Amino acid sequence: MDRKSFRFVSLLLASLSLLTATPLAADEFRSPSLTALRVDWRAALDQLRTEINSHPRAADDFIFVPRRSVPRYDPRAMPALVQLNAISSQFFTGIARSSVPVLLPFDAGAYREAQRNGAPPSLSLSRYQADFNPVDMFDAGPAGYSASFSLEPGAGDGMPTRVFARPVEVQITGSALLYDIADPAGGKGEPVKPLAAHYPDLRRFIREGYVRYAFTRFGVAYVVSIQCLDSVAKPRRLACKEAYPVAERFLKALRVAGGQRMRPLMDVASDIVDRPSGRSADFSYRPSGDIIPNTGYRNKSGHPDVMAYAQIRFPLEKAPAFVRSQSYGRRDKNESPTAYPWRDNFCESRSFEVGQCGGGYGHQGEDIRAAECPPPGEGRAPCDPKQRAVVAVRDAIVIRASKDQAATLEINSRTEHMRFRYMHMNPQVMNADGVLNGRIVTEGEKIGVVSNYLDHPAGTSMHLHFDVQVFTRDGWIWVSPYVTLVSAYERLIRARGREVGPEIAGGPQPVAHALPEDVIKPDQREGSSSEEN
Repeated sequence: MDRKSFRFVSLLLASLSLLTATPLAADEFRSPSLTALRVDWRAALDQLRTEINSHPRAADDFIFVPRRSVPRYDPRAMPALVQLNAISSQFFTGIARSSVPVLLPFDAGAYREAQRNGAPPSLSLSRYQADFNPVDMFDAGPAGYSASFSLEPGAGDGMPTRVFARPVEVQITGSALLYDIADPAGGKGEPVKPLAAHYPDLRRFIREGYVRYAFTRFGVAYVVSIQCLDSVAKPRRLACKEAYPVAERFLKALRVAGGQRMRPLMDVASDIVDRPSGRSADFSYRPSGDIIPNTGYRNKSGHPDVMAYAQIRFPLEKAPAFVRSQSYGRRDKNESPTAYPWRDNFCESRSFEVGQCGGGYGHQGEDIRAAECPPPGEGRAPCDPKQRAVVAVRDAIVIRASKDQAATLEINSRTEHMRFRYMHMNPQVMNADGVLNGRIVTEGEKIGVVSNYLDHPAGTSMHLHFDVQVFTRDGWIWVSPYVTLVSAYERLIRARGREVGPEIAGGPQPVAHALPEDVIKPDQREGSSSEEN
């Protein structure tokens, strides 16, 4: 079956699943459906054997004959993987927790052979990683794994010179769980001829700020990505054309580095989300997609989405809190920015590419404000507007380098593989608090305070930007967090909110594939700055 036929069948099946889903009441929410992929571990073991056998002295350390005297999902059933994980775990903590074969630019055979030949421990790990630096972030779990590496300017034999003067960060995710979302922009891309023999279904495409290389191996979906702009190269801005050679070097260097066969994951069916039975006397919200009129990209409407993508803890520690527009709030003359009802602001006009938004551009998430401090009074607890706690929405691993303005939490379980991003907290404070790559946080743990940081302190209003990404065959994709936040807030206040306002008709949203002129040169009036979020 060719790619177009496969995509047509996939879209048809997705449409049929929506038709057969349980009808929703007017204000009911649904959980997402996910497809579980079947991992071909025998094929992974065959590839590993080929890679290891190219280093004869290392091959003696691996046993590729399966052990049939132990249960199928006992790690000892595949001794070579146990031996591989023992080597790789020195550099990639927890690699054996991955339920999919971990592909990384790490040549375990070359590393082991060098050890057997007496190589000094002082040799740089980059020597065995195609000149990529040691891993910046690595996370492995029941759904798969994610990792990020970087390549310094001038590193790598045969690499073309580039204008961009900083290290290029490359990300990879392999997942056995895919979110079934309506995605008009999904499945596109062009083949990469130099890599076609090794990755027959590889496709390259630029989407949501990243050049992406998506492929299937061992039945698993893998995506390699680099953040870039499809524009002219500059020393402080990576052009996608300069990212291509780095990504392709990374792909050529990928080897089986670890992972462990586990019991297969199961498909997750969409279902109606449980909500509190009691009604709140105060909390109300407008429907998903009901953004302030004429504030979408080129006056497009919002994106209605009834999905609560995860059951999370609300990201602000205390109620009341308010999901309201920070860029266009003045146009909503009848409603205060710190009052109910809530109003969706996902897909408000921005210069960020978001495939779920009409026209393909918009606000990637939701802006949340804490309530104003009440006047001091007898018996009232002290209130400092600069100390409103922001908390982890789930048990998760932190993805954040020390220079990043945003902090991302990733959850990786047998039923979920998604990311939550927090913006506008002060980076220096997050550094001091250890909110950095690899930290494990627990649900409800304080990770910062509501602030106004955007490139510098007081760069925006006092609010938290919060967004959600789910993994698909195109990689990590922005989805609307609005209903997820409504559901989380109801659990926080232990009462069900009331939907108010007009019903918003849902429908397929057009997607812009060319970069429009007014996105290349964004209007500097409210809400259209390329930096605000």
